[in-house]
Amino acid sequence: MTSNPFLLGWMQLLPVIGALGLLFIRNQRVGWWIALGCTVGELLLAWQLLNLFDPEAITWQWHTRLPVTRALVQLSGADGMTVLFVLLTSLLALLVVLYGGLVRRYDQLPRFFSVVLACEAALIGQFAALDLLWFILMAAIQTVCISHLFANWSLSSDERTAMVRYNQFMGTSLLLLLAAALMLGWNHALLHDGRWSFEWPLLVEDYRSNYLQTVIFYLLFYGLAIRLPLFPLHGWLPQVMEHGTVASAMVLLLGVKTGIYGIVRFVLPLFPDAVWQWHNHVIVFAVVGIFYSALLALVQTNLRKLLAYAVISHTGILVIGLFSLHPHAFQGSLMLTASFGLAISTLMLTAGMIHLRTRGLALEQLGGLIVPLPVVGVAFLVASLSVMGMPGTPGFDAVHLLLEAAIDRFGALVTLLAAIGNLTASACLLWAFQRAFLAAPLKPVQPVSSPARSTWLEQGLAGVLIVVQLVLGFHADPWLDLVKQTSIRLAAPYMESRDQP
Repeated sequence: MTSNPFLLGWMQLLPVIGALGLLFIRNQRVGWWIALGCTVGELLLAWQLLNLFDPEAITWQWHTRLPVTRALVQLSGADGMTVLFVLLTSLLALLVVLYGGLVRRYDQLPRFFSVVLACEAALIGQFAALDLLWFILMAAIQTVCISHLFANWSLSSDERTAMVRYNQFMGTSLLLLLAAALMLGWNHALLHDGRWSFEWPLLVEDYRSNYLQTVIFYLLFYGLAIRLPLFPLHGWLPQVMEHGTVASAMVLLLGVKTGIYGIVRFVLPLFPDAVWQWHNHVIVFAVVGIFYSALLALVQTNLRKLLAYAVISHTGILVIGLFSLHPHAFQGSLMLTASFGLAISTLMLTAGMIHLRTRGLALEQLGGLIVPLPVVGVAFLVASLSVMGMPGTPGFDAVHLLLEAAIDRFGALVTLLAAIGNLTASACLLWAFQRAFLAAPLKPVQPVSSPARSTWLEQGLAGVLIVVQLVLGFHADPWLDLVKQTSIRLAAPYMESRDQP
C-alpha cells in the first residue's frame, strides 16, 4: 500500500519539532525561514500522502496505534477525506506563514510562527484521529493556540472582548464533546466487561446497543456545530472576526472546518438511527441560518463582519448537504468544504492585505484599491465567485452534487431556498469587491492618501491563491474521486433506511 507506513505520523511530528525549535529563535528573519521550511516540508509530505493513497481501497491506510494511557489511544488512519483535509491544512499553514512575512511589525515573530505550527500539528492530529478522545484533545490544543494568537497578535484595540467570547463558546464546545465521549466510553465499558475505549472502530460496533443515542448525538452535534459555526450557535464569530486577528488565526480556524470533519467522522457513522430521526430538524436550522446570515451580511459596514456572516450562511449549505444523507451529497459536501475553506481563506488573507495598506476595513472608507492592489483584487473576486459556485471554480461541481441530492431528499422547496440563500450571501461578497476595489470611497479618511502598491510577496501570495482555485475548478474530478469511497461507506446505513418513515 505504501513505502512509508509512518508517513502520517511524520506529518504530525514535523510541525511539533518546528514549533519547539522556534521557541529558542529570536531573529525574525531566521524564524520566518524556519517556519517557511517546516510548512513547505509539510506540504510536500501531504502531496506524497496524496500520491501514495489508493482511492479505491475500502480500508484505512497508514493505520497506526500508540497507547498513551489505558483509555487514551493515539489511533491514526487515513481515508480520502483525511487526505483532502490534511492537504488543505498544509497549504493554508504555508499561506499563513507567507502572510506573516508581510506583517513584520509583529513582536516576537518567531513565537507567532511557533504557535501557527503548533496549531497545524493539532489540526492534522484531528484529521488523522480515529479515537474520539484524542480528537477532542487535539481540538483543545487548537483552541488554546487560536486563543493565544488572538491575545498576542490582534490588530484591534478590543481584542480582549473577542478572545473572551471565543473562549466561552469553544470551552462550551469542548465540554459538550467531552461529555459525549465519556458517555460513549461508559457505554462501551458496560458492553465489554468494564473496558473503556474511545476508538472509532469499536464505537461503531456499539451503536445498536447504545440506548442513549439521541442524548449523545445532540451533545456531539452541538459541540461540533459551535465550531462550524452553525446558526444559532454562531454568536462568537462576528465579534471575533471584527476584533480578532485580521487573517492568520481565522484562516486556521475557519479555512479548515474541523466541525464538518467531526460530524462526518464521528456523528454520522456512530448514530445513524438518531441522525435519521432528527435530520429534518437540523435542516430547518440550516435553512434559517442561510437567510438570517445572508440578510445580516447585506447591512454590514465592516468587511470583516461581512465575511463572518457569509461564513455562517454558507455553513448552512454544507449542513444541508451532509444531512441529505446521500452519497452524492456527502461527496459534494466534502469537496465544497475544501473549496469553501480555500475561498474564505483567500478572502480573509486579502482582507488582511487591505488592512495593512489602509489601517481599516470600514467599507465606506475603502475604494479604488484595484489600482495599488490589482492581483489582490483579482484574488478577492475569484474567491467570491468560488463561494458562489461559478463554473471554473472548485465549488461548481460540489454545489451541483449537493443540490442534486438535496432535491432528491427534501424536494424543490428546501433546495430552492438553499440556492437563493447562497446567491444572496455571494452577492454581498461581490458588492464588497465593487465597494473596496472599484468604487471611490464614500467617506475617505482625511487627509486622503493613496495606498502603497502591492509588494512582490503580496502579489505572489495572491497569485498562488488564484491559480490553486482555478486549477481545482477545472480539474475537480480527481478530488471528487478522492472522497468517493468515504462517501459510499458513510451513506450505506442511510440508503438502507430511505424507505423508513
